[in-house]
Amino acid sequence: MIEQARNTTKARLLISCGDQPGIVAAVSQFLYGQGANIVESNQHSTDPEAGMFFMRVEFEIDNLHERAEGLKQAFSKIASEFNMDWRLSLASKRKRTAIFVSKEPHCLLELLWEYQNGDLDADIALVISNHETSKGLVESLGIPFYYIPANKDIRQEVEEKQLQLLDEYNIELIILARYMQILTPNFVSKHPHRIINIHHSFLPAFIGAKPYERAYNRGVKLIGATSHYVTNDLDEGPIIEQGVERVSHHHNADDLKKIGRSIERSVLARAVNWHLQDRVLVHENKTIVFN
Repeated sequence: MIEQARNTTKARLLISCGDQPGIVAAVSQFLYGQGANIVESNQHSTDPEAGMFFMRVEFEIDNLHERAEGLKQAFSKIASEFNMDWRLSLASKRKRTAIFVSKEPHCLLELLWEYQNGDLDADIALVISNHETSKGLVESLGIPFYYIPANKDIRQEVEEKQLQLLDEYNIELIILARYMQILTPNFVSKHPHRIINIHHSFLPAFIGAKPYERAYNRGVKLIGATSHYVTNDLDEGPIIEQGVERVSHHHNADDLKKIGRSIERSVLARAVNWHLQDRVLVHENKTIVFN
């Protein structure tokens, strides 16, 4: 497994609750009282009068691993006072990640490249595919590769095998790196807001299959890609990141696909990194991204 330097003194606190006076002060005073040094703080309110408040605080504190449980217990009192949904994560704990891929490897290659460079702060535990195209590449990096043929007729059987593997490897994040199979509600429900997809279209335009062909037929002047959390509504989950490139009448459908692959790679990598860094909070069917 590829080792990366870890920051053993850094933690992240993510908060969402109804907006009200005193939240920032209470959080700051708590961390100051614990001897922590805030190195980054972001907040957002949907409406200061009666909206939702979101906050991400990154801080450093000595003896973090020994004190983590005590910090959580102490902060729970403040969380209860403000009726917060919250979580505390350690920067040194990489999220165990599974990548699902089909035949086209460009998004997988981008993720593996960032992983090798130390720029993807994840523990890639396994790769699952319904094609064997990427087997040699993945295994050359010491990452387990599982070939599981899939189609709509055996979907339940396939997902049972996949879910068993995800449990065995204690997976915390699933990345669909151009995995061209629809996931069932049962699968999605077991990993809420922990499945990130890349859709080869600037959503909400051209939802579903063959978006580049449809974009070409429509004569669009911009094409794009969208990374989003997977929900039971096809391609309608909370959007994390998007990107676009200008095209013209000189480009045919194959040109659009080639340009689109470049957009897909970068958009997916950014979205995944923001999730890994605990920069994404979901509210209803939207995201707040503190990037």
